[in-house]
Amino acid sequence: MDTRRTLLVDAFTDEPFAGNAAGVVPEADGLSTTQMQAIARELSASETAFLSAADDADRRIRYFTPTQEVDLCGHATIASHALLAADGVIDPGTHTLDTNVGVLDIELTDDGVVWMTQSSPEVETVEVDYDRVADALGIDPATLRDVGADLPIARATTGLPFLMIPVNFLEALSGVQPDLGAIEALADEYDATGIYAFTFDTLDAESTLHARMFAPGAGVDEDPVTGTASGACGAYLDTYEAFDELPDDLRFEQGHFVDRGGIVRVEVGVDDRGRKQVRVGGEAAVALEGTLQLPDTEDDEIIEA
Repeated sequence: MDTRRTLLVDAFTDEPFAGNAAGVVPEADGLSTTQMQAIARELSASETAFLSAADDADRRIRYFTPTQEVDLCGHATIASHALLAADGVIDPGTHTLDTNVGVLDIELTDDGVVWMTQSSPEVETVEVDYDRVADALGIDPATLRDVGADLPIARATTGLPFLMIPVNFLEALSGVQPDLGAIEALADEYDATGIYAFTFDTLDAESTLHARMFAPGAGVDEDPVTGTASGACGAYLDTYEAFDELPDDLRFEQGHFVDRGGIVRVEVGVDDRGRKQVRVGGEAAVALEGTLQLPDTEDDEIIEA
């Protein structure tokens, strides 16, 4: 029986049992796609990351929800590199990561924060009925119209696309009663991974916004803390000039309504070619570590059962 070291690592927090749990298999060379999917299903984290050798980067990573492979996952990337740092595999500095959306730069700072440079941002306004969105979220349409005059509903991506839904107050966001079928249909219609609803009304005065993210079509009813959606939201805030001057270090709260509170740090700037660049950052803590036994590759049909 093949065995692999397997962990649950909580990202966007400095303590276990908060933030967003990611499965991490730090030595995944030789695993088949079927085996990786089976491991992700067994761990039941929103995403599990599998690290292996790469030809054109420091390492290769693939991400799986319990039901499917996804191209990019912020919190699993943060979790993976925080683990590599704790294991002494990487030192502070910049490291390259081969993903399904291309090779990305990952920076580890001296104080243990992992920063992930995301893909070039794309943001576009979408025409969608407020009543339909409100019904999908189970909230009053007025909570969306209050802010809609200044900040439209939009599709934003820095690697994975999300629908950005601004909400007026934290009370409305806390009262969301999602219709998961309607959310999935709405996301599918606009070729989005899920819905990212946010408000500038926050729990902590130092925070920029509070958010919730729903992606039932990807097998995640509500994600506690979402790096890729946070990066997309940073690009959104910049595109629609939500602030007179965008803060250098944005701080996004998420997960408190599922008892997994965490913080995503977001930076929006320009790269050395003058193009917009978005980075998301955070810490992570190991919550569970063990060894997983796998059937042989030829027994993949047993894994799938």
